[in-house]
Amino acid sequence: MNAAEASVKTKEICTLAPVVPVLVVDDAAHAAPLAKALVAGGLPALEVTLRTPAALDVIRAMSEVEGGVVGAGTLLTPEDVKNAVAAGAKFGVSPGATDTLLQACEDEGLPLLPGAATATEAMALLERGYTAMKFFPAEASGGAPALKAIGAPIPQISFCPTGGVSLKNANDYLSLSNVMCVGGSWVAPGDKVKSGDWAGITALAKEAAALPR
Repeated sequence: MNAAEASVKTKEICTLAPVVPVLVVDDAAHAAPLAKALVAGGLPALEVTLRTPAALDVIRAMSEVEGGVVGAGTLLTPEDVKNAVAAGAKFGVSPGATDTLLQACEDEGLPLLPGAATATEAMALLERGYTAMKFFPAEASGGAPALKAIGAPIPQISFCPTGGVSLKNANDYLSLSNVMCVGGSWVAPGDKVKSGDWAGITALAKEAAALPR
């Protein structure tokens, strides 16, 4: 899979809903019910971050949930990529981008949403063939005004901003012409996951899925 093909696929996934839940899950037992709750609420694309020992097991369990499209976030190394693919991840997300990581994803056929925070980083990825990227860390990098400014001279790139994005400011990003969706953790708060409040998570997902774009 080359970069252009990867971006076509990630754009398809990113346009399934206005929000991609960014999930940090400590217990694999929560994986399936959490995925079902989010999918029921209208958020089928799920990013499971590789930040916990259970992450790969979580991806395995979520990949079996009907209607869900599960990806692996926080990809940093080729080993991360291989493990994510083996666990059933259908796409990858990285906080930044290195040639080594990009090549690993291309070799493994894993569509990647690579991270970029500046015009230079975005141009380097565009030069390689990527037209879909993660804008991270969004709020710390200037927020929606910065992303709008980047989009003016580079309109052919579409972004999924994450990092400090919440229900309160999601519309600021979604209203931009160069934004496909946003990524956020607010739809699956840790307290609701730990208590098994799946109905509450479905309600948050429905609210997020109804955001205009």
